[in-house]
Amino acid sequence: MFAVELLVVLVALAIGTRLGGIFLGIAGGMKLAVLAIFCGLAPSSPPMDMMLIITSVIVAAAALHVASGIDFLVDVAERILRANPKYISFLASMVCYLFTIMARTGNIAFALLPVIANVSRETGVCPERPMSISVVASQQAITASPVSAAMAA
Repeated sequence: MFAVELLVVLVALAIGTRLGGIFLGIAGGMKLAVLAIFCGLAPSSPPMDMMLIITSVIVAAAALHVASGIDFLVDVAERILRANPKYISFLASMVCYLFTIMARTGNIAFALLPVIANVSRETGVCPERPMSISVVASQQAITASPVSAAMAA
């Protein structure tokens, strides 16, 4: 029975990945329906705490975006990085770390990547190094943020 359940999960993932976008979620719902109806598995209760935390983070990030807060933060980060271009690898990771802790989501790092790339190119540093370490620092900040969904788990 386990092999059939595993096959259902893998087929749903393959179909969802192949179709992409929203269909990945739809394939997950279809997978759950097949497992519940045909395999007799009882679905558990949804993780409401996680869903509410994630919703609050998304709403806060959306409000930050609408209020042009992200643009302001990116401008501040750009001033910090341009003031000390020799230390781009260290400063970029620290800025991403602090921004992620304050914003409670790692998506803030995506707004900083173009700035990091431009400053590193201007200083002659290979942009892959500060960008990659910034993404890693952002992921580490998610686990350090006391109100992120990863920490609540």
